[in-house]
Amino acid sequence: MTTAGQTLGVLTTAARPRSIVRRSIDRLIDTPADLGAAVARIAVALAIFPHGAQHALGWFGGYGFAGTHTWMTKTLGFPAPLAAVAITTELLAPFALLLGLGGRIAALGVAGIMLGAITTHFPNGFFMNWFGARAAGQEGFEYHLVVMALCAVVTITGSGRFSFDRSIARRRA
Repeated sequence: MTTAGQTLGVLTTAARPRSIVRRSIDRLIDTPADLGAAVARIAVALAIFPHGAQHALGWFGGYGFAGTHTWMTKTLGFPAPLAAVAITTELLAPFALLLGLGGRIAALGVAGIMLGAITTHFPNGFFMNWFGARAAGQEGFEYHLVVMALCAVVTITGSGRFSFDRSIARRRA
C-alpha cells in the first residue's frame, strides 16, 4: 500500500532509506551478546595496555613517546607518521576495547600493530623467549599471532556482551 507522499514521489519519514553513513555506523557497532567476543576484547585490552603505557608514557620501564618513536623510525625503519599512529593506537585502543566502544576499529588497529611487530620478530622464529635463552628483543612472533586471532574475533563478531557498542546499537535500532 502506498501513501500519498509516495505516490507523489516524496518519501515520507517512514519510507526514507537510511543514509549510507547511518548504515555504516550501525554495521560497525552492531554486536550480539556474545560472551566470547567480550572475553577476547578484554584480554586484548589487558595485554596491550602495558605496552602502550611503556611506548607512549614511559611507564613500566618504557622509553616514552619520543624514545619509542625514535627507535621505531631509526632502528626499525618505520615512517614517522606510521610510528606515531602506532604508538597512539597502542595507548588508546585498550581503553576502547575495555569499554567495548568502537571495538572493531580498536581491534583492527591493534591487529595492524601486531602485523608490524611480526615483520620485526619474524627473523627470530616462531617461539617467544620464555626462558631468557636469547638476548632481549629476540623473541619470536607467537604472541603476536595470538593477539591477532583475538582481534579477529572482535573485528568479526563485534564487542559482544557488556559493551557500549551493544548498548548504543540497541538504542539506535
